[in-house]
Amino acid sequence: MRTLLVIAIILLPHLWNPASAGSAAAAPPEQSPFESAVAATPRNRIDDLVFARLKSLGIQPARLCSDAVFVRRAYLDVIGTLPTLEETRAFLADQDPSKRSALIDRLLERDEFADYWAMKWSDVLRVKSEFPINLWPNAVQAYHRWIRSSIRDNVPYDRFVRELLTGNGSNFRVPQVNFYRAVQGRAPQSIAAAVALTFMGVRAESWPKDRLADMAVFFSQIGYKSTQEWKEEIVFFDPDKGAAWVVVFPDGTTARLSQGQDPRELFATWLVAPTNPWFARSIVNRIWFWLLGRGIVEQPDDIRPDNPPANPELLAFLQQELVGSRYDLKHIYRLILNSTTYQLSFVATTERPEAEANFAHALLRPLDAEVLVDALCQVTGTSEQYSSAIPEPYTLVPPDVRSIALADGSITSTFLETFGRPPRDTGLASERTNRPTAAQRLYLLNSSDIQRRIQQSAKLQVLMQTGGDWRQVIVNLYLAILSRFPTEGELNVAGTYAQNAGGNRRATAQDLAWALVNSAEFRFRH
Repeated sequence: MRTLLVIAIILLPHLWNPASAGSAAAAPPEQSPFESAVAATPRNRIDDLVFARLKSLGIQPARLCSDAVFVRRAYLDVIGTLPTLEETRAFLADQDPSKRSALIDRLLERDEFADYWAMKWSDVLRVKSEFPINLWPNAVQAYHRWIRSSIRDNVPYDRFVRELLTGNGSNFRVPQVNFYRAVQGRAPQSIAAAVALTFMGVRAESWPKDRLADMAVFFSQIGYKSTQEWKEEIVFFDPDKGAAWVVVFPDGTTARLSQGQDPRELFATWLVAPTNPWFARSIVNRIWFWLLGRGIVEQPDDIRPDNPPANPELLAFLQQELVGSRYDLKHIYRLILNSTTYQLSFVATTERPEAEANFAHALLRPLDAEVLVDALCQVTGTSEQYSSAIPEPYTLVPPDVRSIALADGSITSTFLETFGRPPRDTGLASERTNRPTAAQRLYLLNSSDIQRRIQQSAKLQVLMQTGGDWRQVIVNLYLAILSRFPTEGELNVAGTYAQNAGGNRRATAQDLAWALVNSAEFRFRH
């Protein structure tokens, strides 16, 4: 058998070069595997605002992405899951002009939507056992279940946040109180800084000291007491700690506390008010960042006067839409996902840096570590092996549990560590390191784990059972791994390699699968 490196050298140049992908695809024909022949035109108010900004800058937006790119992008962005071969075939064969919107609606109702976005929120809320976070495994499980069920049930965002900020009770039985236990430190200023980061998109260390001190007063009467159950702790409002009668909100307004009133309740009411200058703006910017790879304010947790939004009108519109929909986050997802802006190709029309900052084309970005390993498992029909430094039964993960559904940030694997899964220590978006590294490249190229998954994959063997039709084997592998049909040029290259490989069809197909898995097209969102 030829070495795997040979097939990589032969095939990889053909896998991620839009300029060379203009030949007709095997089926159905398209101008390119990555672009639609349709020019980009506005579909909703988001597009009106984005395209007006681009026009003022003299920048032409990219074309619409192809159906193949869209189906893969939508699955990965909405449910963190690669489409199956059958799902891809069905979508590409569908002639309904509204099929993209219909797919978005279906994905928003899938169970994996709750899994994936619970993972995203678990990063923000620091859902992790022990070191340096103060949660315990069974508290982590309860906290994650509450987060996931809130997403599944589309709980209004203002209610979700209010429950986190005002909860009282056992960390095992009232999951919301784990928000306070997951903060590194119980000093009121530490808690205030975590609240500002998480729900206002602000890094409070950049504030004047008196502003953070004023905000800390709202969290100065939180009490903690243990019970007879090991590691259980009650979080509660403790009026005996005393507090100022007059409190000052971060916007400078003041209020008077009544006797026995929990100041957290007062703060939560101020925070989720429609007129709050930070609350709705922060979450719509964060969702935009999650879906498009870059915030309207970049980074999504660094909103400040000297870091203005790239498109203030767009941010204001999304903020108004969230408030007008009574904090329905799925409404924001639908608006963004159905926009032409979200559905643009990654093939840029200009190299000007303003194009990326103003969303003139889709951004190429590596898959999240959890999404990538789940994609590998799906393609090969294998499962990931996890470990944890916390010696609890909760770390024994059943083999059918996917990485996006892991509750505990302390449960990990060599793959997840290598590909940048965040430690969940601070809640900062920058904790997730999506920059490709040499270690990642070498892992995919040389790891015995990757070769074992491919060589022992019963699922890939099924894709190869197409009688004597080698071209169909190639098509099946492309659809399963890259979610698209191969171009005629790619079919010819793979076919030529098969003819020169000595007739070992199984080994040849494994080589092709290995080359596709190692391609940038597989490892990146595009």
